[in-house]
Parts: sequence; structure tokens; C-alpha cells
Amino acid sequence: MEVLPVYTVNFSNHTGYGAWRGPLISPDDVREVLTGIEERGVFPQIDVVLSGYQGGEGIADVILETVAKVKAANPAAVYSCDPVMGNAKSGCFVAPAIPVLLRDRVVPAADIITPNQFELGFLTNTEPDSLESTLASVELVRSTGPRTVLVTSVERPDREEGTIEMLAVDDSGAWLVRTPYIPMKANGSGDVTAALFTAHYRRTADLEDALARTTSSVFDLLTNTHESGERELQLVESQEAYANPRMQFKAERVA
Repeated sequence: MEVLPVYTVNFSNHTGYGAWRGPLISPDDVREVLTGIEERGVFPQIDVVLSGYQGGEGIADVILETVAKVKAANPAAVYSCDPVMGNAKSGCFVAPAIPVLLRDRVVPAADIITPNQFELGFLTNTEPDSLESTLASVELVRSTGPRTVLVTSVERPDREEGTIEMLAVDDSGAWLVRTPYIPMKANGSGDVTAALFTAHYRRTADLEDALARTTSSVFDLLTNTHESGERELQLVESQEAYANPRMQFKAERVA
């Protein structure tokens, strides 16, 4: 899969470190880059638009404009949104206006979204904790637009100790996968998960397979990072896990 990256920030490091340097790229400058790509006649070849962290309010307009243009050029294209806001441990780490903007304008325009459990709660004004309440929250957000939802971290009180889960739902049903919990701060793991899931799901249209492949790859990435003792995700060192996931975790149908 070929990727056309378009940058919206130029930061020294992930904001999850707590301190960083570097500028937001202005919406006008991002729009200029996208216009240049459009002028190369590439939009009909694009089958997925994937967005993640939004540093400022204006970038949402650029994203939504681009999604509309790509879908006009290729009606089979889809929009996958990682609605980055924060997590249960750290709270929100984006500008105050961003979560509302994501909920009210961006997520309803998406075909696929990949929130964590905390973000899912904000999007639906709920507090999902059990499997049942998480599934109910997923159905609420699906009713607003996106038909495919990956909840990237499900932590429910009755789960097996020392584990964490991911939940994927589309029109075909719901699938849950469980892995050992790796005790580390892994800034950027949600971004990787969104990208891998979007690619696998778009390629196969098989939710169970896409969930299992994504889980395997991300688990091996986190294991490699934890064993390295490094703060940064070992992305390059873990490339084999993306290309050829070991498929060591089986997804279970839950709805």
C-alpha cells in the first residue's frame, strides 16, 4: 500500500511526553500541499483518507474538504478517522475545542473510526466500562455516521487480570480480542493501530481478520519497544510484524 503523507504539525516529539516544541502547520499551508497532490491527478487513485491528531481547529475544514474531493474523484474511497483526544489516565491532551469539533463535525463524516474507550465515551456522552455498555456506546456512535468502529483499548472490570482488549464492530457483527497487558507508556500506539486496522480492513473487508492482524502487529511492536527499554516506539525495528503478523491472538464474536 502506497501512502501519501500530509503533515499538519512539525513537532519535536509526541505531545504525550508532556512537553514539545515546534509549530502547527497552518490550515492554508496544508491545503496548498493537498492542492498540489490533487493537481498531479492522484485523487482518483486514493482509496482511503486517514486522519489523526488535530492540533488546531482549522484543520478539520481542510480534512473534510479533502475527503469530499477524494470521494468525488473515487466514489469507492472511504474516510477513516482516529478521533485523537486523550485517554483515561491522562485526560484530554488536545486543544479544548477539538473534542467537540470531532464529535459534531468530523466523526459523522467518517466511514471508519478508531477511538479508545475514553474517546468513545466523549463521542457518545456515555461511560462505557462493561462489554455491554461499550457495545451500546458503539451503536450510538455508529448511528451518527461511521459504520465501522474499532475501540482500541477496552478495560472492563470483569476482564481477566493482566489483560486488555480491542473491540471491532461493523454491519456484520462485533468481535473482541484479548492480549496480555504490557505495563508501559506507549505514545503513538493508537496511531499505529488506526493505520494498520484501516489498511487491513480496506484490503480484505473482513472485520475478524483485520482485527486479528492488527492486534498481532501492535502487540509485537509494544513487546519489542518494552524489551528495548526505549521511550520511543520501535517502529522500524518491528516492520516484519506489520508485513507478516504472527496471528497469535484469535478474535471472538460477541454480537
